Amino acid sequence: MQSRALNPLFVTLLVITVSLPALAQAKKAPESPKPQAAPTWSEWATMTPEGEEFTVLMPKGPATESGKFPYHKMELNARFYLSSLNSGPLLAIASFSGIKSNPAAYSDFQRFNSYVDAFKDFFGTKVKPGTLIKLSPTGNKPLHGNPGRQFKVTFGELSGTMQAYITRKRFYAVVSLNNKKDEALDEKFMSSFVLPERIEKTAATASAEQNQNNATDPNAANPAATNNEVRKEGTPAEGGTPPALSGTEATSDANNPNATANQGTSQGATNQKRGPIAGGMLNGKAIYMPPPEVPSGEASGVVIVQILVDEQGGVVDAKAVAGPPNLHAPAVNAARLARFNPTFMMGEPVRVSGTLSYNFVRSN
Repeated sequence: MQSRALNPLFVTLLVITVSLPALAQAKKAPESPKPQAAPTWSEWATMTPEGEEFTVLMPKGPATESGKFPYHKMELNARFYLSSLNSGPLLAIASFSGIKSNPAAYSDFQRFNSYVDAFKDFFGTKVKPGTLIKLSPTGNKPLHGNPGRQFKVTFGELSGTMQAYITRKRFYAVVSLNNKKDEALDEKFMSSFVLPERIEKTAATASAEQNQNNATDPNAANPAATNNEVRKEGTPAEGGTPPALSGTEATSDANNPNATANQGTSQGATNQKRGPIAGGMLNGKAIYMPPPEVPSGEASGVVIVQILVDEQGGVVDAKAVAGPPNLHAPAVNAARLARFNPTFMMGEPVRVSGTLSYNFVRSN
């Protein structure tokens, strides 16, 4: 009789015991969603656009655009290649032309800075109007003999890297931006950008090109006529002297190359007959001498580079003559970007031959 009376109580306790874990499970806070992997491009392809000098690996089907772009009183030819995702990653290449290579009027260094200044105005209008792009130079980045520089970039909530290069025909800005650090994406895109080797012109080649220009351009044989026309109308012709710059790009050039360019042009025929004067070690005379890019791995030693400085203060020839062979290339690339004040003899600008010394120190 007693065991039968206990049965209902035993059943009730059993039900409660079984229900408690389920009730606790039901009251447990919902789990937070698992983080999703950042969106990526599924397919990439090698791209060599017609009329361009570069080859690059980009996500398939980038948006492309070409047209004219106003810069001060000039008009540049612009091409733009863009791959972007809504979540933030953005890969882009801007290609400019319109400021022709003319060492007699201004240096590649000044021409490069003018293009960088134009790019800052151009980029925001094509990607996100009203958003300013901020560039901070972080070092030189020559590519196969073509002068180049690397920048840290901030564009709204995006940040990343830009590598800019200048050839005799075009300027290229290669940009990788993201809302988080993605070194693998930067490396994949940036390292795939390739330009052909830059070969310096010989005197015979330059003379042949000048003769061809004189035959096809009525103003080429009389540069003064072109310059007078520019001053009269106040509008630089294509390939004219770039306007003065402001900001970090302008302050990189310690002197105004325009001031000495006209002097060098007026004495061009005479100076071609005069041999260069010996200047010895030129490190202390440089007004701009960027450090060389240190190769990966351990590297140390002193490299001596023989250079030839033209009448405007630009390096037109550079050759390593001493030091560890594995350090020759970065030393020569850095030497080509050095700048000097023009040297005068009897009132005329002259070329100078000398050497630059680069001391590579092994990093700890």
